This record gives sequence, structure tokens and C-alpha cells, in this order.
Amino acid sequence: MAAGASGRTSRLDGRTLGVAAMADRTPLDTDLPAPQHVPLGMVLRLFAGIALALMFAGVKWAAQHGVGVVESLFYRQLGTAFAALLFVVSTSGLTSLRTKRVGGHVLRMGIGVVAMGLNFLAMILLPLAEATAIGFSVPIFSTLLAALVLGERTGRWRWGAVILGFIGVLVIVQPGGGHIAATGGLVAIGAALTTAFATIAIRRLGATEAVATTVFWFGASSLIPLGLAMPFVAGVHPPLVFAVLGGMALAGGLAQLLLTGSLRYAPVAIVMPMDYANLLWASLLGMLIFAQLPSRWTFAGAPVVIAAGLIILWREQRLNQRTRPDLIELAD
Repeated sequence: MAAGASGRTSRLDGRTLGVAAMADRTPLDTDLPAPQHVPLGMVLRLFAGIALALMFAGVKWAAQHGVGVVESLFYRQLGTAFAALLFVVSTSGLTSLRTKRVGGHVLRMGIGVVAMGLNFLAMILLPLAEATAIGFSVPIFSTLLAALVLGERTGRWRWGAVILGFIGVLVIVQPGGGHIAATGGLVAIGAALTTAFATIAIRRLGATEAVATTVFWFGASSLIPLGLAMPFVAGVHPPLVFAVLGGMALAGGLAQLLLTGSLRYAPVAIVMPMDYANLLWASLLGMLIFAQLPSRWTFAGAPVVIAAGLIILWREQRLNQRTRPDLIELAD
């Protein structure tokens, strides 16, 4: 997540990225200082969650009206690139988009597009509440991958949270129980896992790249393969469908800006737990638009997954206070 407290916080923090990157929630970055205003940061975070829920609901609705995942991804990335460009122009300027790590951005783009595509597909195949709840397992997979791939030291608190989180996911999915479609459950878990891989790619880029640069090039570069695919997958849709696609892209871009603002005004440890309200927005939209009610297993398993994520967040915050007492806000 982006932070503006000082120039020191404009890079990835290796131990907090897994907590920060949930589903499609990579905000922008700025080096401009901002005063602390915790209530405003919390409000911005809540509205960011609403915007994300509306985006996913738009993807699901559009799919029911003949729009494929690749089409939705293309319009979504248009929104991302526009939001990133708008943010950069209004803060650090276009020169901040220069990069020497083209290969790293291409790799991050490839992983990110796959992760986002799986997230979109999960929202299409599952009720919004179930897909959102499983998506909360991203910090759990990120912690696991950080230990296995990057060799980061992981203590008993984080391993305990990983185990607890997987138990919560199993409660939600109920393998073999017919509670939710097996394909949808596997896609949702795959989406969480690939999103966690994307955090590793972002982390490596963060050694030299500002987050705004990473977000912009992710959105802009992904338009190339998605644009090449569009002639083969794009359909002719009624005006209402295109309006929903435009609203979906706008909601996604707005979410990026709101996420950015939330971390400019309040520390990550305060605003991150607000993300779990997304389950409420997803449940409400699922009921209002798709007449889908969350099951009792979702209500049982989601708090377990949320608790695991909060344990990881709490532990990483404690570790950062010990090693970086000057770090007020954390950046991914």
C-alpha cells in the first residue's frame, strides 16, 4: 500500500506486502508528505471497498449478459492506467514513470493479468460473498510464499495464522460437500494463490521502483496483450452493457485513488482491517442484484480467515516497530 510520510516509505516493505495485497488492491504511491487524519483515512478505505465491490458486481453482471473475462479485464485495465496517470500527473509528474526494469514490469504484468482474470472468474462462478471471503486468504498465501520462495524467516505466530487461515478456507469451500461449485472454489483459491505470487513480483520491483510506476506500467502494458485479444473476444453489446463496463472500469480506477488516499492519511495497521467490511458490501450486492444469500458456512469460515489475516497484520506491525521505529506508514 502506498504511504506518503517520507521518501523512505516509497518502496516495498518485504514483510507487509502479503497483508496489503488482497485480490486486486494495489494502490499508488507518492513521496509528497501528508498530514495524519485517521478518520478521513478510514472513510476513504471504506469507500474504496465499496468501489471494489461495485467493480466485481459489474464484472459478474456483465458476464451474465455476454461479456467475457478478457473483455472485462481490458476495460478494467483502461481504468487502472487512467487512474495511475491522473495520480502521477497531479503529484510527482510524468518523469517519475521512467524505468530501467522493463523485464520486471513485463513479468509482473503477466502474473497480475492471470491473477486478476482468476479473480474475475471466481466472482462470476461463485456468489460474491463466497468469492470475497476466499479472497481474504491472500495474506496467508503471501506469508507462505515469502517463506518458501524468498526464504523469509517465519515464526510460530505467522505459521499458526497460516494454518488457521487454511482451516477457515476449508470451512467456506467444504470440499466434497456440494456447498459451492468445486470449479468455482478451485478458481477462487487459484486466484488467491496467483495474487500472492503477484505480491512477490511487486516486492522485487519495489527495490528500485515507486509504487505509482509499478501500477501505471501494469495497467498500460497489460493493454497490449489484452488489446490484441479483443478482436477475437469482443462482442457487440447493448448500450446498457457498455455503460456497466464503463462503470466497472471507473469504479476500479476510483478504488485505486481511494486506496492511495487512505494510506496517505492513516497508518496501514489502522486502515487495513477496514478491508474486511468488503464482505458486507459483497453480501449486500449479491442479495440486491443477484438474489444470492451467503451460506452458513461462509459466515462460519470467514471470521476464521479474517482472524488469521489480522494476526499476520498484527505480527508484522510489531516486527516493524522493533526494526524500523521511524516507520509510521508501510508501503508495498
